[in-house]
Amino acid sequence: MPRALLSVYDKVGIIEFAQALQARGWEIISTGGTGHLLRDAGVTVDMVEDVTGFPEMLDGRVKTLHPTVHGGILARRDVPAHMAALAEHGIGPIDLVVVNLYPFRETAARPNVADAEVIEQIDIGGPTMLRSAAKNHDSVLPVISPRDYDRVLAALDAGGPDAALRRELASKVFAHTSAYDAAITAYLNLAAEEFPVELGMAMRRTVSLRYGENPDQRAALYATDELRGVRELAQLHGKELSFNNLLDIDGATMSLEPWPDRPACAIIKHTTPCGIALGTTTVEAYHKALSTDPTSAYGSVVAFNTIVDAETAETMRDLFVEVVIAPRFHDDAVTIFREKKNLRVVELPLNPGLPALDYKRVRGGLLVQDRFAFTWNETDWKIGTKREPSEQEWRDLRFAWAAVAGVKSNAILVAKGEAAIGIGAGQMSRVDASFLAVHKARTEGHDLKGAVLASDAFFPFADGVVGAAEAGVTAIIQPGGSVRDDEVIEAADLHGVAMVLTGRRQFRH
Repeated sequence: MPRALLSVYDKVGIIEFAQALQARGWEIISTGGTGHLLRDAGVTVDMVEDVTGFPEMLDGRVKTLHPTVHGGILARRDVPAHMAALAEHGIGPIDLVVVNLYPFRETAARPNVADAEVIEQIDIGGPTMLRSAAKNHDSVLPVISPRDYDRVLAALDAGGPDAALRRELASKVFAHTSAYDAAITAYLNLAAEEFPVELGMAMRRTVSLRYGENPDQRAALYATDELRGVRELAQLHGKELSFNNLLDIDGATMSLEPWPDRPACAIIKHTTPCGIALGTTTVEAYHKALSTDPTSAYGSVVAFNTIVDAETAETMRDLFVEVVIAPRFHDDAVTIFREKKNLRVVELPLNPGLPALDYKRVRGGLLVQDRFAFTWNETDWKIGTKREPSEQEWRDLRFAWAAVAGVKSNAILVAKGEAAIGIGAGQMSRVDASFLAVHKARTEGHDLKGAVLASDAFFPFADGVVGAAEAGVTAIIQPGGSVRDDEVIEAADLHGVAMVLTGRRQFRH
């Protein structure tokens, strides 16, 4: 009689699967809660302690770590000495292992969870049984997911699992336990001052994409365990998201993070804002963001940091948009958006600056850094010029400094009335970025008199400041730190421009 060992945390479908195995003549071995659940459902079960002759101990930490279990799993059926050893010690072979693991990730993700509770969810016996079965997959079938139960039963009815299925299920085990260990490693490294010598990443493929940045590139979306990350994305309408859509969505959420408490809108093209603004309502924020550069907004991703209502959806009716994204949509707003068959409507919570690592791919490796998080560190700001900003300039400077953080470097953003009116992004020189921001503002008919300017890094020369001042900019915010800071400040003073130095660079490559 073939034997199966069933020990699962996720008990979805396990009763039906055990009943189906028993109906096919299988003997069932089980542990603790799984075993009692199956017995209550009428399944004949041998509890593991009866098989091993050794009781569960240490609050369940030790129950399957025993030669009777692992000998039965690891013995090679094609090696006579292995089978003789089983017979000598009274160990029966185990032919199927169905195990899923303690919810470590879910426990670690809970707010304010105690460290001891998280540690207790590190599964030891489960991964050990799975890895043993996966190593011996030629003889033992390892199953980690309820989604595979029907496939296994169908294979048993067809004469037994073939080599391809066995190898596939074994591969799933090692991928799963590797990701599980990576999640544990990441948790234990949270408080470390140094980056670990070895870094594991736990990722799960959530979507296979039609193609990548270009049609001849394969692509897929893999999600980490990060809170408020892409795994929480929910698409409510529209055709499938593309690789480039997802990059733009990431740029959008980053751009809106500085304003958790005020309605804000960002319009994204090629991962960087072409419009961004604050408003008293989402409608006002959208109109102000759109006015930054309505030409570039065609085919964009439009993002909001708060609930989108029907009035906002109605306001957007005339603009061709690839994606609209917000933490939540009213049902009547979704109804309006659904009039456009291809428009993708996506709900995704903003990441509130949670600590995390950021990865950038280079050939043969990854660059790893702390995730950029915008901070309002105004206590470190200094006024470098003779003139201090006015009250209105201060409001716009604060907005501009937060808004420029989401723009690709070299980045210059000109703002007025807590809205961007000109953006110079991704330029090779800062003076070109300043010129482009002013040029875009003029092209769209914005009045630059009394506008402010933010730069994501210091001005290496005074020319960018002079050009902005001559266009009408009256206040500038920038990190400072150039060897020519004195020249830059002198130029600002010469033109009556107030300048604030933040002491913090905000590059986004």
